[in-house]
Order: sequence, then structure tokens, then C-alpha cells
Amino acid sequence: MQELKKLWALLWPDAQPTSLLELPSLARLAGVGRVFVKVEGERPLGSFKAFGGMIAGVRALAAARGVSDARDLFSERIGTELPRLICASEGNHGLAVAAAAKKAGSKAIVFLPREVSTTRAARIEAFDAEIVRIDGTYDDAVAAAEAAATRGDGLLISDTANDPDSPVVNDVMAGYGMLADELIEQFNDPSRARPTHSFVQAGVGGLAAAMVDGLQPLLRAPSRFLIVEPDAAPSVARALQVGEPTLIEGDLHTSASMLACGMASAPALRILQRHSVASVLVSDVQLRVAAAELRSAGGPETTESGATGLAGLLQVAARRDLRSQHQLDNDSVVLLIATERA
Repeated sequence: MQELKKLWALLWPDAQPTSLLELPSLARLAGVGRVFVKVEGERPLGSFKAFGGMIAGVRALAAARGVSDARDLFSERIGTELPRLICASEGNHGLAVAAAAKKAGSKAIVFLPREVSTTRAARIEAFDAEIVRIDGTYDDAVAAAEAAATRGDGLLISDTANDPDSPVVNDVMAGYGMLADELIEQFNDPSRARPTHSFVQAGVGGLAAAMVDGLQPLLRAPSRFLIVEPDAAPSVARALQVGEPTLIEGDLHTSASMLACGMASAPALRILQRHSVASVLVSDVQLRVAAAELRSAGGPETTESGATGLAGLLQVAARRDLRSQHQLDNDSVVLLIATERA
């Protein structure tokens, strides 16, 4: 982890830990003791994805050059040509991979599904990346990116894989693990009670897996990890149910567009299966309400994707049977992650 932190400091010398807010009005709304929200919109590039895509991208370029320490890539790159980086994205991962390529002196090719906004695409293009639009879902874009890498167009920097031992995907999740380390340090403040519950959103499951694994030393009894997904795209819930990643058919349309994924990542699933986790599915109406409630409570401006964890908390909090099932009560301390800025 120290190696990753040094690499991150080289990539973003001025980056600081993101804020951890306590929002008492959310605690009252949910009928719990305390609610803390990690504000990932303050992260460079505007989301937690900066950790994973940039770390994995730079490390892959270093490996391609035969450099053991990725930091040496920056001192040795003059006069050399680096391979391009390739990925599929709903927006944030592609932005991180494009930024990694730009900082290292390479370029990126980012495959985007049809519904990704022009605003998100423009942010990626600002890092000199090539955008390839796919008339399909995120999973179709993943397949197109894999095909391009197989043709030799560049190095695939994916945040999902069918191979649980994928070194790139595990590098992505290791990058996300720096967020868990940051949280552990922030909860060392005696004014903050350690969480009893964490509600974390999931697309392919990488963030959820990194948080469940990395936050084991932080959560106290009953230590409940709940993974929240849009009910239109429950890829992780399905994978946990059947025991392996399984493609969900359909257009996967949800207002939480960053989570519109049809198949869970095998490396993430392997981690999740090692721990006790529960799934919560939420509707688009609940997602919109959660984003609005977060703002009105004094929290960060975020999207429905960023507020999905809160949507899960509010659903569990509103039902007596779910409160009992997940041991949520008036003394519970809840951790949420607002994963991106609006």
C-alpha cells in the first residue's frame, strides 16, 4: 500500500484526503445514531475512480517497459514510445485511464456505451483520448475494448474481468483500497465513533470489494456491509446469489448510470464471497430521492450513482423487517460514500 501511496503522490502532488462529513439530519431521517459521508467528489477527476484507473494504467505501462517501480516510468520515458491504454467506461474509469495515459506520455482509447453523456465524453477527450461510441450497454463496450486489445491496439485497463486473477483489475481494486486506508485514518479521530454499518454502491463490484476487504479493521459489531445496486442492474446481487458472474439481459437503464453494469467482476466477487455481505436493491425513484435528501442535509452535490448508498440506507431504515434483519437501530453508526460529484 505504501508503494501505491507514493505513486499516487507522484501523480497528484497536491491531492489531499477527501472530507468525511457527519450529517445529523440524515441520522434523524434514518432513525440511526450517526451518519458519516465520504465526499469523493473532491478527489482529483471528481470520483474515487481516479485511484483505480490511474494506478492500474501507470503500472501497466511500467510493466510494458520492464520498469519494476512505476514511478521510474516518468524519469525514463523521454525518447520512448509507450503503448496506448484501452478501456471501457460509463465515464469515470475512462477519465482516470485517459489521465494516466496523458501523465505518462501515452494516449488512451475509451469505449463508451451509447447513453454516456457528451459532457462526460468531453472530459475524457480533454486528456487527448480517442472516444469510440458503442451502440449498446456497458458490457458491450467491455467486449469491444477487449477485442481491440486482442488485436494489438493497446493495453487493456479494465475494471472488470472474468478471470479472478486478472492483474490489472486487482491493481484497480488495490487503488480503491487507498480510500479504505484513508477512512481508517479519519476514524482515528476520537470525535468520530467507528461505524457499525457500511452501505456501498456497486456497478461491477470493485469498490464494494475493496471497501469490504479494507474496512474489516474499522467496523465494529454488528459489522454489517450492505451492497446497494439499482434494481435494473443487480449484477453483484445476481452473482452472489448464483455463485458466479452472470450476465443480466436488457438495456440496464437506470438513473444511476455509473452502475448500469450487466455482469459482476470475477476478482471483486471472489473478495465479496470471503466476507459476510448483504444486497439491497433500490428503484430509480429511491435514487432520485436519496440525491435530493443528501443535498438538503448539507451533504455534497452528487448524482444518483453517488447517492446510491444512501438510497439503500433509507430503504432499510423505512422497513421494520429490514431493520431487524440488518441489525440497524437507533444506536447504529452508518458510513456512506458519495462516489462522484454532480
